[in-house]
Amino acid sequence: MCGVPALIARKTEPSSQDLAGPVVRDVLIVDDSKMQRRILATSISRWGFRVTEAASAREALEQCKISPPDIVLSDWMMPVMDGLEFCKAFREMPRDQYGYFILLTSKSDKNAVALGLDCGADDFLNKPVNTAELRARINAGARLLRTQRELKEKNRLIGSTLQQLQGLYDAVDRDLIEARKLQQSLLRDRYKDFGSAQVSLVLQSSGHVGGDLVGFYPVNDSHFGLFALDVSGHGISSALMTARLAGYLSSAAPEHNVALRRAADGSYEALPPAEVVETLNRLFLDEMATEHYFTLLLADVNLHSGEVIFAQAGHPHPILQRKDGSVTALGDGGLPVGLLPDATFEQTRITLNAGDRLLIQSDGITECMTPSGEMLNDEGVMHLMEQMKNTCGEEFLNTLLAHLHAYTGDQDFADDVSAVLLEF
Repeated sequence: MCGVPALIARKTEPSSQDLAGPVVRDVLIVDDSKMQRRILATSISRWGFRVTEAASAREALEQCKISPPDIVLSDWMMPVMDGLEFCKAFREMPRDQYGYFILLTSKSDKNAVALGLDCGADDFLNKPVNTAELRARINAGARLLRTQRELKEKNRLIGSTLQQLQGLYDAVDRDLIEARKLQQSLLRDRYKDFGSAQVSLVLQSSGHVGGDLVGFYPVNDSHFGLFALDVSGHGISSALMTARLAGYLSSAAPEHNVALRRAADGSYEALPPAEVVETLNRLFLDEMATEHYFTLLLADVNLHSGEVIFAQAGHPHPILQRKDGSVTALGDGGLPVGLLPDATFEQTRITLNAGDRLLIQSDGITECMTPSGEMLNDEGVMHLMEQMKNTCGEEFLNTLLAHLHAYTGDQDFADDVSAVLLEF
């Protein structure tokens, strides 16, 4: 029965192994008094720490070079090199982990404490040393070291994780750069001269890849088609949807173009744009399991008469500019494609005369904003067209982009910017 209380006391006494976290167990005792070292070492060893001793500061420095201790307990007053000089030298030694330094001193005035702190000491113990206070100071130092080492390990893990993420980001970035090249390749030609009409295109994604696409496709000697579409959202999923839709309006494979049908003589003729949009609406809802939708403007152009028939499905209003410079917004708006299974779409007819032109733009242009949040809108685009009435073709589109950059204060575009310019 007499041994039970002692056993319980030993089990509940905290040690370097009882506390969670990195192990802190190496304590170096530096004192020129062998008796004092023995007294301290006996207590500290009993608390689970591994103790080494040094009879002088010089000897302690040599030991620190070989095996850096976690905690140093050093007397202040020692011959040749005192505790302050030893503390300075200890702090100057290169080491991977921080070492906790406790000075043993009979000095209690504030100036002495301040001097010790300036030399790099972390804590003080007054001599003669009280065993309970010694244990508390040693455990406090061990807790601080464990916290510091845990933070260092966490920072190392964070740094390693960030490095891995950077590697993944770089790989994704390289893939997106290639994807951007592939998406831009969907615009086989940015300018086409059909004789009585010229078409110019521009496409600039707000990110690596985007959801806008513009293009044209030949129909026969007297007709060609134009389209501008904008898939909802941004990024990779929108770009993949755009690439899929490009196949439905292909200029390279007319047999796969849903806007064309083969005539009896083997040539191709254009289907009514509204009918084509309704077909795309059914295909999109039936074949593509997605929450995306897209806006579209699809036009059939008659090279002989100048007649343009277009269907507008949620896309911004195209702007007609006559030869005299006057501008008019066209179309009724309409529903985007991919929202309602039974949606129908209307057609608009206009006739272009010599010197007239039609601008089909994405909402990345009409919704372009100043740094203060003022939107350009259709009126702003029309005003720019009036200013550039004598600028034509690709030069017109490049100048338009320059105006947009100036309008945003040279900030990056918040949305994809695309446009088709038809000049008759």
